[in-house]
Amino acid sequence: MRLVVIVASLASLIASCSRESSHPADLILFNGVVHTMVDNSTATAVAILGDRIVYVGDNTGTRAFRGKETRAIDLGGKCVLPGLVDAHGHLDNLGRLLEDIDLVGTTSRAEVLQRVRSHQAQAEAGAWIHGRGWDQNDWSGSNEFPTWRDLAGTEANPVYLDRVDGHAVLLNRTALDAAGITRATPDPPGGRIERDASGEPTGVLVDNAETLVLEKIPSATDSDYDRRLARAIAECNRLGLVGVHDAGTDAQVLASLRRLGERGQLTLNVYSLLDSDAPALVRSFFASGPSTEFDGRLVIRSVKVRADGALGSRGAALLAPYDDDPGNTGLLVDDPDSLYAWTRAALQAGFQVATHAIGDRGNRVTLDAYQRALQEVPSADARLRIEHCQVVDLADVPRFASLKVIASMQPTHATSDMPWAAKRVGEARLAGAYAWRTFLDSGAVLAFGSDFPVESVNPLWGIYSAVTRMDHDGQPAGGWRASESLTTEEAVRAFTAGAAYASFDDADAGTIAVGKRADLTVFDRDVFAVAPRELLDTHCAMTIVRGVVVFEGEK
Repeated sequence: MRLVVIVASLASLIASCSRESSHPADLILFNGVVHTMVDNSTATAVAILGDRIVYVGDNTGTRAFRGKETRAIDLGGKCVLPGLVDAHGHLDNLGRLLEDIDLVGTTSRAEVLQRVRSHQAQAEAGAWIHGRGWDQNDWSGSNEFPTWRDLAGTEANPVYLDRVDGHAVLLNRTALDAAGITRATPDPPGGRIERDASGEPTGVLVDNAETLVLEKIPSATDSDYDRRLARAIAECNRLGLVGVHDAGTDAQVLASLRRLGERGQLTLNVYSLLDSDAPALVRSFFASGPSTEFDGRLVIRSVKVRADGALGSRGAALLAPYDDDPGNTGLLVDDPDSLYAWTRAALQAGFQVATHAIGDRGNRVTLDAYQRALQEVPSADARLRIEHCQVVDLADVPRFASLKVIASMQPTHATSDMPWAAKRVGEARLAGAYAWRTFLDSGAVLAFGSDFPVESVNPLWGIYSAVTRMDHDGQPAGGWRASESLTTEEAVRAFTAGAAYASFDDADAGTIAVGKRADLTVFDRDVFAVAPRELLDTHCAMTIVRGVVVFEGEK
């Protein structure tokens, strides 16, 4: 009986190959190292017809798929992976950063001021100036928050500078006055106005307090959004990304993505996490249901809510006070009942929920809200997500697997935060911090991203951080809390199969196999064979989205 089954299977396979080869492939990649991510199998060649993979195997097998119009590319040993997907990024913010002041990596207040003044020299008088990326933890001298006084001399323009995590902003005196913020201005719910010893605002607004100034900034035009998003998408393609889960899509970004799609400029698979801060938009989709547009390049079936703030600005909600700020336990941006209500409404409408939760209290109240909602609206395949999961009480880790909650994490957060994380939460709480191995071993599904532009959009940096838990100088030797490190295969899987699962796309993407969508990332060397340090010197050679080469590096 077993022989009959094998013969029948072979006959079916031969017939299938015959049918496929009657239509020459559009694109063939050969002489490569193809990591299919299916049972750790490898191949040397892939053939693509339309937006589908029609062959995976050795070079010889591609002959049956060659035609007069077939483009055949000799990879010369380059590495082919399932298309990498960033499971948590911010496309519009990336586009803005590519245009505005980049403060990432600044090492002092003086350097921030110098970059602002340099940009200001080219700006119109009175126009708002925007920048992003400062992190006081990276500055020499005091690591206290900056103040408007650190931007003295920039008063000809209102200046608005996002902290690297997007959970605090620094205003100069002009912007502070334009927002009408004084010592009498109360802290809004879920937000904090930083004040000096006399009670005067310092110019730093944390979390929901940012809304006090945002309403004063002139709105971007449609062309501003289109230009920024097009630049962000091109940057993602250049670095090997075939898809992004856009964490917090509002009405303006969605409209821009649709305009790009109509013009054929959507060269990225975008899975939108609708922003709960745009409740009218979200409720309109709850009423009409999930949406798949532009042949699946734009999918809308998830909503992003927020439990707390960020660790760097001491806004992450903790179960016990911060070690370096004993009177502070952080901020719950949304109260537990609101988290539950959003989750219940989303489940009833057939939508996924992705909740920003960084602190151990933020994660616990989110899990509690999910558990309560799932009991009332049972779902066989809800795939609820928690975004970041940076500091989690060890008692709560098993709940991710038991509730089937996806841990959407960003490896480079660990290597950025490791110089000061222990100061914030103490050594004991680090047991559940940036704990990828602990989560994976517990049975949770990992989906990796970068949180760009908080961190670099380059996925290789995330893989490097996950594997080494070291900075780009190789420090600390052996890795920070190295027991939580992953293998290269595990890290790549979180950027491919894990990200696909987190967006309900696993039937079509995440591995390289016949019938799957032709989303591929090609690197100039085999990322599975090189020493981890070489990942930082590896470059994207080609990005293929739905069978179309959207980026091709130098040959």
